[in-house]
Amino acid sequence: MVTVALDAMGSDLGPEVTVAGAAQVSRAEGAPELLLVGDEAVLRRLLLVHDHDRERVRIVHAARAVAQDDKPREALDRMPDCSILKAAQLVKRGEADVLVSAGNTGAVTLACARTFERLPHVGRCALGAVYPTERRRGPKDDPFSLILDAGLTLEVDADDLVAFAIMGSAYASVISRNARPRVALLSNGSEDSKGTAAVVEANRRLRELGPVIEFIGNIEGMDIPKGTADVVVTAGFTGNIVLKMLEGVAETVMRLGRYAGDKSLRYKAGLGLLMPAVKKLRKATDWEQYGGAPILGFDHLCIKAHGRSTERAIANALKVATRAARTELVRTIRAGLEAL
Repeated sequence: MVTVALDAMGSDLGPEVTVAGAAQVSRAEGAPELLLVGDEAVLRRLLLVHDHDRERVRIVHAARAVAQDDKPREALDRMPDCSILKAAQLVKRGEADVLVSAGNTGAVTLACARTFERLPHVGRCALGAVYPTERRRGPKDDPFSLILDAGLTLEVDADDLVAFAIMGSAYASVISRNARPRVALLSNGSEDSKGTAAVVEANRRLRELGPVIEFIGNIEGMDIPKGTADVVVTAGFTGNIVLKMLEGVAETVMRLGRYAGDKSLRYKAGLGLLMPAVKKLRKATDWEQYGGAPILGFDHLCIKAHGRSTERAIANALKVATRAARTELVRTIRAGLEAL
């Protein structure tokens, strides 16, 4: 059975949502064993109000937790017994197979770096993020593509980009059940000669890998929402800006729609007719159905959920983590990296 270590104190919304999400998952068929890491008194009290499978949920006490606004290094130095470090140590010792946290991103990443080892041929690790696209992939018509790095490694070289591409391809093939995910480098032009020196060199090397991954070359920013690639590879500096821009555009479109409806009865009526399609679009692009995204490059897997995750998002992050562990994702990534 897969065992998941959940940093139960790591969430903007508090342990109420992490415990509720874990309780929901514990009742599902084929559920993993869940280790809830955090303040035992708080977690035990919350479990009393949530129906759960007692055989699949266990509490591991951690007296303190890292807050979202804490400075990661200072917090981990000050609190070696905090929930995220204890959860990572459970995975390192083999008491759990995978780590899940919705906590402070910097602290989660640093806890992994202090506890796990990097895989061979990985100079720097990558934070993945998912985003909705026009294109669907896999047997479940998954609308999400993976972008990495999303902000963990700001400056990269060709070695980093090639490793990101291989790790991202392996992750997408397992989680989206897409046997041959299409991988691309983000650049300022689709030609192989476009981009920074690191992008041009990574393009050349990825072309040479042949059957290892389905590399389609460079893509431009406009290709991202189209879903031209299932995995978009870039430096963390660029990736983080792209994701924030996509989030801003989506929010702006929704606000403009509400503004138009307030200004005109005709627009309001039009929006009413469009509402079923809008709801369908919102459902298709709902990031909570994906739950979380990976930190790739370590010899153990961590799924990082959004800080604002609800009960549903936490439950889905736990499901993603369980699937990744059952399919031995880290072993698949390691095998791909051996091609280097």
